[in-house]
Amino acid sequence: MEGAHAPGGGRRSLGPVSLVVAGALSVQFGASIAVLLMPRTGPLGVVALRLVLAALVLLVVCRPRLRGHSRADWGTVVAFGTVMAAMNVLFYQAADRIPLGAAVTLEVLGPLTLSVIASRRLVNLVWAGLALGGVVLLSGGGFDRLDPVGALFALSAGAMWAGYIVFSARTGRRFPQADGLALAMGVGALLSLPLGIAEAGSKLLVPSTIGLGLAVAVMSSVLPYTLELLALRRLPAATFAVMMSLEPALAATAGFLVLHQALSLTDALAIGLVIGASVGAVRTQAARKA
Repeated sequence: MEGAHAPGGGRRSLGPVSLVVAGALSVQFGASIAVLLMPRTGPLGVVALRLVLAALVLLVVCRPRLRGHSRADWGTVVAFGTVMAAMNVLFYQAADRIPLGAAVTLEVLGPLTLSVIASRRLVNLVWAGLALGGVVLLSGGGFDRLDPVGALFALSAGAMWAGYIVFSARTGRRFPQADGLALAMGVGALLSLPLGIAEAGSKLLVPSTIGLGLAVAVMSSVLPYTLELLALRRLPAATFAVMMSLEPALAATAGFLVLHQALSLTDALAIGLVIGASVGAVRTQAARKA
């Protein structure tokens, strides 16, 4: 009878993986638009536009109930929203000081560390190690030439990213559909808006800036965060965290395809290691369920 369930199990394991990959691709396209927006509003202005507009979209679409939730439910939402706002603020401060690829590479060390902590199987440590090797290779050994403040912001964003994974999973278990995400996004918007106003002021109200901000909000927040929340309902945090190592690889690939930035042999090897580690982590999890 176990064999009869194997095909269905394979499809179930593919589902959340596809959601994670789709979300990661969306983030990379959103990041390219954010780069165009940053000279207009500054990094804090981008964060405010991204989270406020994303919150408005999600609250209108989801219409989450405000009553009937426990104190623990609300605590999870507030923690999720706070971590989300901090992650975005720190990352865009990093991206304003160091190259985007290096910022993503340093940031992903947070999820990789989480995968090591959360894993209870030795083989998962192997996948995390492979992914880390790919991430370091992808940096080109240039971390020592980066602005130290920007590098520190990126590493701090990685720590918040690990917290985001934990609280996204908890929120997905406590709230139906994307209701918890919509509420948490509202919290993040309230926290980030004063910072954005202080930095950009009336520049946030320029129609073309709002249009770009809406595109960033949908592609970098609404779509990927929703897909990730759904994926984390069926994918362990450790496996999800290793898969986040795909982000630098996708960023490098997008640079090659969209911006025509050449990929060296070392870059290709690094991407191969990262993808191999992610595939291995997913296959290990699928075999464990079988």
